[in-house]
Amino acid sequence: MNSWVKVLKELTEASGVPGQEQEVRELMHTYLEPLTEEVFTDNLGSIIGRKTGLANGPKIMMMGHMDEVGFMVTRVMKDGFIAFQPLGGWWSQVMLAQRVNIKTGKGDIVGVIGSKPPHLLSSEERKKVVEIERMYIDIGASDAEQAKELGIRPGDPIVPICPFTVMANDKMYMAKALDNRGGCLTAIEVMKQLQETDHPNIVYSGATAQEEVGCRGAFTSTYMVQPDLFIALETGITFDTPGSADSPNLPDIKLGGGPTIGLFDGSLVPNRKLRDLLFDTAEEEGIPYQYAALAGAGTDAGAAHMVGKGAPSIVIAIPARYIHSHASILHHDDVENTVKLLTALVKKLDQKTVDWLKS
Repeated sequence: MNSWVKVLKELTEASGVPGQEQEVRELMHTYLEPLTEEVFTDNLGSIIGRKTGLANGPKIMMMGHMDEVGFMVTRVMKDGFIAFQPLGGWWSQVMLAQRVNIKTGKGDIVGVIGSKPPHLLSSEERKKVVEIERMYIDIGASDAEQAKELGIRPGDPIVPICPFTVMANDKMYMAKALDNRGGCLTAIEVMKQLQETDHPNIVYSGATAQEEVGCRGAFTSTYMVQPDLFIALETGITFDTPGSADSPNLPDIKLGGGPTIGLFDGSLVPNRKLRDLLFDTAEEEGIPYQYAALAGAGTDAGAAHMVGKGAPSIVIAIPARYIHSHASILHHDDVENTVKLLTALVKKLDQKTVDWLKS
């Protein structure tokens, strides 16, 4: 198994819902420490590694995010079932009958998301999507007392279960939390590529906390660094599955087509010069790339570009199918090409170029 695939397996199988990213942060620290001069965190838990190419060069910040969509225990019902609250954006149709881990102080408790059986639904009810508020988690407890004895407490994080899997097409990987452990991996791998390479800047690379609940770590970590330029390292959706690209206005994004460069989203209109520099760099290096323009989406770049005096910002994403569900899929080559593109870009970002981007 390729060395970075092993890292991706570790990252995706770690637990890290918003505000509870400790396991992922420890892995990020382990991998960033030998590649950087310093690894530090903000008070929300975002983690950043610094590598200096030129001491008086511009500050380039590249950040994935550690958190994954998940849930939180809100109440133990008298019959032992668990009421819960989503953390991040979930579509209810992908949740029922899925397995989860409840992370308690006494260890992990496995459960399954359930609801009223379809046999008991009226014909009208069967036509409707089950609302999240009508779901619960079954851990096999006989009553509330037994659930509490097992260690279940309100506020405990709940994490989807999906082991990292190399698929029959061995360039495809399936896992939970590819959004955005793919970005975390990118942050590590770009730093690795820069070890034997001159770069005319100071690179800050790592991952934020609590992106899925409002890009909170992006505000605090960017405030600490005060970068001259910000790149969100993301995992974005594809349109290569049946029914996904019914509208001619949707982008043609597919697995294996290369990294996506953000043209627009609900939180950011990217710096045009930076966008064009990415296009030019990809074409010069022979790296395939794709475009993304999604009015309903938002990323850490949307928060980071408004901190302090502001910084030219953009989103670069690894395409993935089925994000914000228990199991997502990405393509090996897209990871490789995303790292190549970012490494080539960093080599170009000297003070003169960054000043031009800001002008």
